[in-house]
Amino acid sequence: MRNPKVQKVLVIGLDCATPQFVFGPGGFDLPNLEGLAERGCWGRLESCHPPITVPAWTSMLSGKDPGTLGFYGFRNRKDHSYDGLFTANATAIREPRVWDILSRHGKKSVVVGVPQTYPPKPLNGWLTAGFLAPSDAADLTYPRALRTEIEGAVGPYMLDVAGFRTEEKDGLLERIYAFMENRFATARYLLETKAWDFAIMVEMGVDRLHHAFWKFCDPAHPKYEPGNRYEPVIREYYQAVDRQVGELLGLVGDDTAVLVVSDHGAKAMIGGLRVNQWLIDEGLLAVEDDLSAPKRIEDCTVDWGHTQAWSTGGYYARVFMNVAGREPNGTIPAERYEAARDELAGRIAAIPGPDGRPLGTKVCKPEEVYRTVRGVAPDLIVYFGDLEWRSVGTVGFDTIYTFDNDTGPDDANHDYHGILIMDDRTGRGGAEIEGAQLMDVAPTVLELMGVPVPDDMQGRAIR
Repeated sequence: MRNPKVQKVLVIGLDCATPQFVFGPGGFDLPNLEGLAERGCWGRLESCHPPITVPAWTSMLSGKDPGTLGFYGFRNRKDHSYDGLFTANATAIREPRVWDILSRHGKKSVVVGVPQTYPPKPLNGWLTAGFLAPSDAADLTYPRALRTEIEGAVGPYMLDVAGFRTEEKDGLLERIYAFMENRFATARYLLETKAWDFAIMVEMGVDRLHHAFWKFCDPAHPKYEPGNRYEPVIREYYQAVDRQVGELLGLVGDDTAVLVVSDHGAKAMIGGLRVNQWLIDEGLLAVEDDLSAPKRIEDCTVDWGHTQAWSTGGYYARVFMNVAGREPNGTIPAERYEAARDELAGRIAAIPGPDGRPLGTKVCKPEEVYRTVRGVAPDLIVYFGDLEWRSVGTVGFDTIYTFDNDTGPDDANHDYHGILIMDDRTGRGGAEIEGAQLMDVAPTVLELMGVPVPDDMQGRAIR
């Protein structure tokens, strides 16, 4: 039931904010978030498959899973060719997000920095694009004139933290803070100057901080060194974000419901598994190149006539199979597809760690985790070591294990649960919410706004 006192909804998105730092005995001292939770409700928010920024934010804000959305990461196969790829920016989104639905009902929205909002699409309100824009020179706002307005008020709008995969940590930390302050300043300006009904902002600095500084702060990380000078960095950053949240909360009244959400959590990255190197070693992937030196699989000449499977690396592995009649030079007979997929899934799940012990890898089939499967989904979704190990796509090594990331320094992987804090002005008194899922956020917002929830949304309003 809608609380008649609620006239507006504010969503504060903290990309990658992780429950262990916000809730419970291990949580940091975050008075504004704690106060919000004590007035309302809180809990872990289960992410989607895969738990990564794209597609997670769009899944959250559309109320639909990645299978329905038809994209499974930043870059996706556009067809069953070997090199046809597309970047999942705003043009890839076919399902309405919360502000699209609210626009149809005459509600005005402020949208700041949400992933997959470049190129900007028209809405009833104001929008600044997320980090997938190609450069600062691109059109980043709707309406277009909004950019000049923001620059005059708070300075140049920042898309992302530049060069966050670096060993130069002092300068990086300054850039992360500058980005966070710019994002919140932009949100404050728009909340104060626009007549909005719904507002959402996403701060990406938490994610960048985790990937860059986790090993310095987590005693469970294999590269942790006690007493290092970066040890308090994550705690201090969360506390700085909490202060920024407090400033936003000071701009809204009792007629505004507030949600603080993250798209996924984070955990220590123990190492990486070179999935394409394993496929080569197992005779499942054939390349014509000299592999005496490391090479990206994308730069290799693959012998497709002798290849059964290949993969793209990342926080999880997308494994594709070379199926006759589906791929141009498929080698797996179509009638053997399911048997071959089961066999490959079992072999991947059985890959041990470098110590010979079970790695605890999870392997999923798309049709098992999605309501429907659109676009060109991976044949297998693989979480090495249950997300404690990254998937590494490069080849040309004598071992499948690595403790360095192939795209630059990275200390953390994503985890299955983010955070949810909600004060819907009903006086819940700090109740813990259990079982909330990413797709529940969109119907919750619509219900709070008094707007009908579309029947095809897969989530349910949190009550």
